[in-house]
Amino acid sequence: HYPQQSHPGIHHKAYHPDPELLYHDTGIDYNHVLMNRNASVAKLYEDALRYEEGTIISSAGALVTSSGKKTGRSPKDKRIVDEPTTSGDIWWGPVNTKLSEHAFLINHERAVDYLNTRERLYVFDGYAGWDPKYRIKIRVVCARAYHCLFMRNMLIRPTDDELEDYGEPDFTILNAGAFPANRYTTGMTSTTSVAINFKRHEMVILGTEYAGEMKKGVFTIMHYLMPKAGVLSLHSSANQGQEKDDVTLFFGLSGTGKTTLSADPRRHLIGDDEHCWSDKGVFNIEGGCYAKCIDLSEEKEPEIFGAIRFGSVLENVVLDEDTRQVDYKDNSLTENTRCAYPIEYIPNALIPCMAGHPKNIIMLTCDAFGVLPPVSRLTPAQAMYHFISGFTAKMAGTEDGVTEPEATFSACFGQPFLVLHPTQYATMLASKIEEHKVDVWLINTGWTGGAYGKTGQRISLKYSRAIIDAIHSGELKKAEYQTYPVFGLEIPKAMAGIPGDVLNPVEAWKGVEGKKEFEGTVRRLAELFRENFAKYADQASEDVIAAGPKI
Repeated sequence: HYPQQSHPGIHHKAYHPDPELLYHDTGIDYNHVLMNRNASVAKLYEDALRYEEGTIISSAGALVTSSGKKTGRSPKDKRIVDEPTTSGDIWWGPVNTKLSEHAFLINHERAVDYLNTRERLYVFDGYAGWDPKYRIKIRVVCARAYHCLFMRNMLIRPTDDELEDYGEPDFTILNAGAFPANRYTTGMTSTTSVAINFKRHEMVILGTEYAGEMKKGVFTIMHYLMPKAGVLSLHSSANQGQEKDDVTLFFGLSGTGKTTLSADPRRHLIGDDEHCWSDKGVFNIEGGCYAKCIDLSEEKEPEIFGAIRFGSVLENVVLDEDTRQVDYKDNSLTENTRCAYPIEYIPNALIPCMAGHPKNIIMLTCDAFGVLPPVSRLTPAQAMYHFISGFTAKMAGTEDGVTEPEATFSACFGQPFLVLHPTQYATMLASKIEEHKVDVWLINTGWTGGAYGKTGQRISLKYSRAIIDAIHSGELKKAEYQTYPVFGLEIPKAMAGIPGDVLNPVEAWKGVEGKKEFEGTVRRLAELFRENFAKYADQASEDVIAAGPKI
């Protein structure tokens, strides 16, 4: 480590908000430390390389860093403060765990004491939401240059004029992730704590340096504030065709192809993960993208590969000691290797990231049971049923020898980030679909002709792309349809370039034994859907309940 040095030709921009007010609000002593507000990329690189052990630059110019012991989110350690002004709105249960106001203040004090004893602090003032009418001001206070650069990429960066007139933030994130929570504080289950207090407009992070906690924390905040403003928040990617009214939303959990299928060189990318749908149209929440890097290649995903350059942050990747070239196949540190980069690094990004109302909504699922059709047209009630269900399937781990697929249900295709009851988001979505006459499609990018690990084959990516192209061209809307048994889905009878036994899974399972196994598997999956939906049935309408599978 070297002492802080200043180049004689550098002009320093002072940071002079009202320190008394800030101190009173958050407890951070902005006068006590060397303060860096909205520092440049170059300055953050310098500090990360100088003060943060193990930080290096890749051959492509990206900042390579480590998030420490935690290489993913800690959902079991997420808390929301139980206080009178918001408690009645929140969906308490498996996702949102209560934390007392007193316990939050203990964690807050712990974070503030840690941050105030650092030699230098970083502040980034940015925005969440591209629509100026609905955007909220987010202030991030952290002790690592890596965290500041990450949020500089992921939030919307203010212009110099906007920064000068920024004023007070709507929400402040205090990231003291290098310092642990006290396990004996009431409500703590480990040394990690990610807590949101809507009354104080604060988020406090202790015991994890994984930067994704800040990104998803902002998303959680938007999932509460936006519906209150009459705006629907969605875990989705979005793109736009050459015409302004040709907008598509893609819902899907990890591994379903949400990022891959929304990255289309013939269409403009609005965003890859988090969006809002207002009375004016769709807007991205973020100013950047947070892409998975495992097995990344220039051939498969050229836009993402090209975005990894100076200004981007690479997390937990392995690289060659001499050449500094990243080995994207190496998962020895984690399977969850990631890169955060500004959205303008994607060549066909739509800036500002705002568009009109969607024409199509595509719900993606990766069905490892091999029974859902590659494409189905959904009725409004079915759209609500599948949105609330949020189904995909993952392959069970091989360590115990299990090869059976495992059903995963994540309400609204983003259950870990929901704050209100899932049916509240679903009701808002239903009214918008009806108002704007949106076509809704369910696309299975998983298996057909059998289950994963048995006789099944993965549905070819070229078929999935062809289906999406046919949706965008309007060809699929004109097709002739038939009803798929048990699930009651409308599937096309024929489609150019796609074999009939791919379009209809009944035909894909071959032989007498195959047909018998197919019927049993369909019933089993239908039963899993029904069991899961029972959790929401008390707040769902009769037509939505009736839109589920019938055994």
